[in-house]
Amino acid sequence: MSGSFTREADGLSKVRHPNLVCLFGYCDDGSDQYLVYEYCANGNLAQNLLRSDSVLSWPTRVKILRDCASVLRFLHTHSDGCIVHRDIKLTNILLTEDMEPKLSDFGLAKMLQMEETKVFTDVRGTIGYMDPEYITHSKLTCASDIYSFGVVVLQLLSGRKVIELDIVARDSLTKKAKDVVTGKKPLDEFIDSRVRDEVNIEDFVLILKIGVLCVAHSSVGRPTIKDVYEEMDKAWRNTNTKFVTKSSSSI
Repeated sequence: MSGSFTREADGLSKVRHPNLVCLFGYCDDGSDQYLVYEYCANGNLAQNLLRSDSVLSWPTRVKILRDCASVLRFLHTHSDGCIVHRDIKLTNILLTEDMEPKLSDFGLAKMLQMEETKVFTDVRGTIGYMDPEYITHSKLTCASDIYSFGVVVLQLLSGRKVIELDIVARDSLTKKAKDVVTGKKPLDEFIDSRVRDEVNIEDFVLILKIGVLCVAHSSVGRPTIKDVYEEMDKAWRNTNTKFVTKSSSSI
């Protein structure tokens, strides 16, 4: 077994969070090496967003975003250094039987020690979710994950039926979101029609504005993960309260 594989497996096994896919262990059969993770019965977020037989409810979407922000806050403020995932996208967010999100695929994760920025010769990730600064200058920061998360936010809000975004699709999505926030386009154009009747406009606008800030072209304009989590948690608490109240009144 290679030393790098062993170190990676040992390191990942110590990183635990309720919204992080748990690494149970690893095995080596001689020529191949395997990481053994927990099973998530409901597949990934892309599959669920694309399903024709069911729809991700508005409260579920908000909770998924809040929980994903929670695990990113944990990674970015880790005691051993900022852990940058490098490949946040719909297919790397798995869902349990209870629809709890679990961030997965740490094959590209990097831990940044005391430095805020590191330059890598190998720019890796999924192109439609990648930080433009990282693509152009190979500079990896916590803000790189913020950008990717922002794209996920905009996909969940709009219901955009694209699993793997390319740069053209990403730019179309982010431009439309920015146009809605600045009033150039009506808000209704960005709301996934399948959940329009459930959406609380106040919470939708709050999350949309955070998403747009996250996909700022320059990392300087992006919020920290602490700020993102606080806003997502605010939206979730508000959405949950209104959803519970509405459900109780209909009984």
